[in-house]
Amino acid sequence: MDSAPAAPIVLFPADTKDPLVRAVAAHLAHYKGASRTHTESDLRSYLTWCLERGLAPLRAERAHIALYVRWMQEVRRFKPSTVSRRISVVAGFYRICVIDNVLSSSPADYVRRPNDPPGSPTLGLSHLQFEAMLHAGRTSPNLNDFALVAMLGLLGLRIFEACGTDIEDLGEAHGHRVLKVRGKGGKVVLTPLPPAVQRALEAATAGRTEGPLLRTPRGTLMDRHCATRRLKRLADQAHITLPRMHPHMLRHTFVTTMLDAGVDLRDVQIAARHAGPRTTVRYDRARKNLDRHPNHILAAYMASGT
Repeated sequence: MDSAPAAPIVLFPADTKDPLVRAVAAHLAHYKGASRTHTESDLRSYLTWCLERGLAPLRAERAHIALYVRWMQEVRRFKPSTVSRRISVVAGFYRICVIDNVLSSSPADYVRRPNDPPGSPTLGLSHLQFEAMLHAGRTSPNLNDFALVAMLGLLGLRIFEACGTDIEDLGEAHGHRVLKVRGKGGKVVLTPLPPAVQRALEAATAGRTEGPLLRTPRGTLMDRHCATRRLKRLADQAHITLPRMHPHMLRHTFVTTMLDAGVDLRDVQIAARHAGPRTTVRYDRARKNLDRHPNHILAAYMASGT
């Protein structure tokens, strides 16, 4: 069994009989890997907020959680998606408390959450921008650059999945060259490698037989921060002008480019490993609103007058 999480031990006495510590541990036990880390971070924020106000979390009422929402909105100025996610974690925590008979009812049941826009605020790269990024990675003297762009943009990996891949994860299955990917919740899937991606990954290994697949110029493990810096440099070299360049943009590009290429929505959902098609559509909606905006139709219709 996992040990009690860091947040409750710091905030409250590390007594296994403490109902709050046990409730937090029971809630976090439902998660693994990065999901557990992120859930613990969001729950830590709520527990800290309660501690600073002298409020026992297991005695909180609906009004207290509503005040927590207001604090996140008006004091911390969090985005609606962040507020909604953190309240979902709080609601999940109290739901487990009810299931385990720690509480008779959840104080988070009727808390109003902010409206989360249906479209993702992140925009993927256009087709030409994606081609420019691939070219910049392919011509970079750092062989890890092309492997990084290929893993994010052509395989659709999340950044923690790409950075957590080892050379030993390369293999073969059913006549295909594949990469073993450890995703959310510790789920392991085999992702087939197109020839171009296979060549990029093999070049990045540089004859090595073990260790991390992606490395920094100094030969150390590439983390998400280093990967972000490398992508920004490649974007500059490719003359791509964007307000902000980050790894998840290439995962968005993976989804939108597949849909543009005519791949069925269900197949894109499977390739992106989304739990449902709603997430896949959400990735694409913001970009489509720009590409198919009625302004373009009106301007084309009135071209003779403009």
